[in-house]
This record gives sequence, C-alpha cells and structure tokens, in this order.
Amino acid sequence: MESQVITFFIMQYFCLVFSLCVHEASHAIVADRCGDPTARLLGRITMNPIKHVDPIGTVLMPMMMFFTQLPYLFGWARPVPYNPRNLRNLRRDPVLIALAGPASNLLIAIVTVLLLRVAFITVGIETVQETFLLDIGIQMIKINLLLTLFNMIPVPPLDGSAMLGYILPESGKQALESIGPFG
Repeated sequence: MESQVITFFIMQYFCLVFSLCVHEASHAIVADRCGDPTARLLGRITMNPIKHVDPIGTVLMPMMMFFTQLPYLFGWARPVPYNPRNLRNLRRDPVLIALAGPASNLLIAIVTVLLLRVAFITVGIETVQETFLLDIGIQMIKINLLLTLFNMIPVPPLDGSAMLGYILPESGKQALESIGPFG
C-alpha cells in the first residue's frame, strides 16, 4: 500500500478515536453531574483511549474498513455505565446522559468548521489547502456528523433510544427496553 493511503488512514483513525473518547467522556460527565458517580469511579471521565476502547468497535471494525478501502471510518467505544438509581431525576437524566454523546460530536464538528474558517481567513484558502490541516478538518467534520446522526437512531443501545423512551407511553417504553438486548 502507498504511504499516502496509510497516512490518511492513521489521520482518520486519530479523528475517530478522539471523537469516540469525547463522546463517551461526555456521557460520563453528564451522568456524574446528574448524581451517578459510577463512570467517574471507573475512570471514564477521561480522554485516555484505553479507558474507552472496544476491541471490535474501536480496533477491528476500523481495520476492516481500511482493508476494504471504504472512504471513511466508523466505529464505537465501550458504553459508559450508569446506575439509574443514583440519578436525581429518573425521567429526565437518562435523556440528558444519552444526548451528551451526540451533542459532543456535533459540537466537535461545529468547532472544526469554525477553526477551518478562521484558518482560511488568517492564512488564506490556498495555504490551508496545501497543508494536512484541511484533510484533518474535513475528516473530523465527517466522522463527527456521522457519529451524531448514527447515535440519534432511536434503536437500543443507541443514544436516540433514550429520547424515544422519554416520549413513549409506559407500554411503548417497555417494548423498547425489551428489544435492547438484541440491539
């Protein structure tokens, strides 16, 4: 394989792992603020990838995507645990915890767009296009928008299922929880 392809993969992988760490750490921070210290006590409020790595989702899946030469990388990290009994508001707090991850990915995409805009204004479009900065920015935006949209699908165990569970009647919520193990 060409060194350019490998360099591009490493850059994409860095963006993915960074985004997954922010996503999971955001869940942990919000859970802690809602009254549950479980994730904090497990050391999950961190950007250390070792605390968040899922062997399949963070290692195997991106490698398979690289070798099959898909144009982007996708993956997941270990979910942040929380104990609902510790939450201050059993109805609202699970939704806040679930939204924290996709919101953090959306924020990363927005900040990256703004940083690229500032770079274009300060050093010029041509200069930015000639650097690796533009490639990193574009990949960071793509990966984070993809993670945001994917995680908002209302199917367990994805974050969107917590929002759906919030608006469903109790019978619908129970049906949603019953399919959780199969997600």
